[in-house]
Amino acid sequence: MPIEKRWVVKPQGEASAVAALCAAPDLHLSPILANLLVQRGIDTVERARKFFNPQLADLHDPFLMKDMEQAVARVEQAVKNGEKIMIYGDYDVDGTTAVALVYKFLRQIGHQELSFYIPDRYTEGYGISRKGIDHAARKGVSLVIALDCGIKAVEKVVYAKSKGVDFIICDHHLPAEEIPQAVAVLDPKRNDCTYPFDELSGCGVGFKLVQAYARRNGIPEEEIMPLLDLLVVSIASDIVPLTDENRVLAHYGLRRLNENPSKGLQSIIKICGLDKHNITIDDIVFKIGPRINAAGRMRMDENDENADPSGGHAAVSLLIEASESMAAEFGEKIDAFNQDRKSIDRNVTQEAHDFIESNPELKAKKSTVVYNPKWMKGIVGIVASRLIETYYRPTVVLTMSNGFVTGSARSIPGFDLYQAVESCSDLLENFGGHMYAAGLTMKPEKVEEFTRRFNAYVEENIDPQTLIPQVDVDCEILFSDIDDAFRRSLNRFQPFGPGNPSPVFATYGVSNHGDAKLVGQECEHLRMDLIQRQRPNTRIQTIAFQQPTHYEWIRAGRPIDICYQIVENHYRGTISTQLRIKDIKPVKQHGI
Repeated sequence: MPIEKRWVVKPQGEASAVAALCAAPDLHLSPILANLLVQRGIDTVERARKFFNPQLADLHDPFLMKDMEQAVARVEQAVKNGEKIMIYGDYDVDGTTAVALVYKFLRQIGHQELSFYIPDRYTEGYGISRKGIDHAARKGVSLVIALDCGIKAVEKVVYAKSKGVDFIICDHHLPAEEIPQAVAVLDPKRNDCTYPFDELSGCGVGFKLVQAYARRNGIPEEEIMPLLDLLVVSIASDIVPLTDENRVLAHYGLRRLNENPSKGLQSIIKICGLDKHNITIDDIVFKIGPRINAAGRMRMDENDENADPSGGHAAVSLLIEASESMAAEFGEKIDAFNQDRKSIDRNVTQEAHDFIESNPELKAKKSTVVYNPKWMKGIVGIVASRLIETYYRPTVVLTMSNGFVTGSARSIPGFDLYQAVESCSDLLENFGGHMYAAGLTMKPEKVEEFTRRFNAYVEENIDPQTLIPQVDVDCEILFSDIDDAFRRSLNRFQPFGPGNPSPVFATYGVSNHGDAKLVGQECEHLRMDLIQRQRPNTRIQTIAFQQPTHYEWIRAGRPIDICYQIVENHYRGTISTQLRIKDIKPVKQHGI
């Protein structure tokens, strides 16, 4: 049985602010839409105009970022002297898009001595590695630009200096007390950095370096705007807030992705079947991003001496490819990685699920820790997220890699997972992450004690209410409020994401028009047309993914309350309004 959710209706917007927005003739806002804006802190006409019309001119001056002057000067020196530059990045979407963005820019300005490096998840792990530094030194590289990693690489930067290799670090993760002694460390989260916006992605920090270099060297800004297709993929996939500068960058990045994407991204767009309609943030999160991510998760063929050991290397090769035919070839390779990844994570999730179901004591706990040394390291984070969908509690999935137990932890809204992991730090070789996701490594003999202490910490510190999934509802509306004009107006709020979520509405007392059916390979989704009894002429198409539970109740014509998002449904060239249902509650009446 699915876990019952609680609906929490957000406080409604201050009435005078809503009225002022409705009164602005150029905004064309209904009270419902004006209320949505005020709920999001957009409570003046000027802020609303800015929200609906993002401008590149609103981007912050890149030189406001600490160490930017030093970073640009060092890149200028390397370009002028023809030094060998290596672009180094993490193996996930943010890292590979960041490497591709900076690499393409340096290639665009004519720098020839250029290479890139993505560490292997399995032999090197996350971040800057000695192996990577040694590789750079052997190749005669004198400058490494590290992206989406490096903020804690204090010892590695010292080691690189001893090898004659300089580092510029472009990161967006929280720094430790000591900042690496690199030539420049660009990270808006540094305590001593006064940059106005600290929620850039790793690729976003790389873009600011490119922007600063272009500005200092008289390169027109429009010449770097084609790189925004890579940046929006990073923004969407790394789940950074879609506010402030990220909203502007995502807006123009989506425009580029839809109108004239690079050859590499175009190949993925075609493989995903997204070349026939407008690409959204959701399309990146659920279709484009996972394919790029899959390359870094999968092990390359160790028996092929010509194969690069890093799957992330294949992702960057795709993203920088200028030939359409080669990009198509790389795209097929990346898609194959994704198919393999899906098969493996489905099997591992089922194994983990079966283990929990067969262990009543584990099933009854308020957290999950599962360990199997045979599971693939690259997919344990996905499996942790899948288990949360079923059991809805903080989850750690562990496996064995290079003689150590390593794994990923994921949390639920309202519980600080990082603190829970940190409470066991004396058992760990290393760990890192944030409130909702973390990675950790330990010796095999520590697993049992870690499991006991992690579970005990959660038991003592989690609020029982947190273990009930919550749906935040913006407001109640009627089906008669929803028409094509309303849907088109909602589209003006895009791009949606953290900080600007797709609005969730509630409508009460609706019922099936008579065509409810279970769809999907395992009849796991519920499709139906619904009507609101007070207005029976208003019929609307809906889909409830992974919600077959109330099918018999609905098929019998009994009333339900629903909360949902309003989306565009594309079918055979026709666009229609569809409700994507987030939760269904049967309305119990007269003792039924």
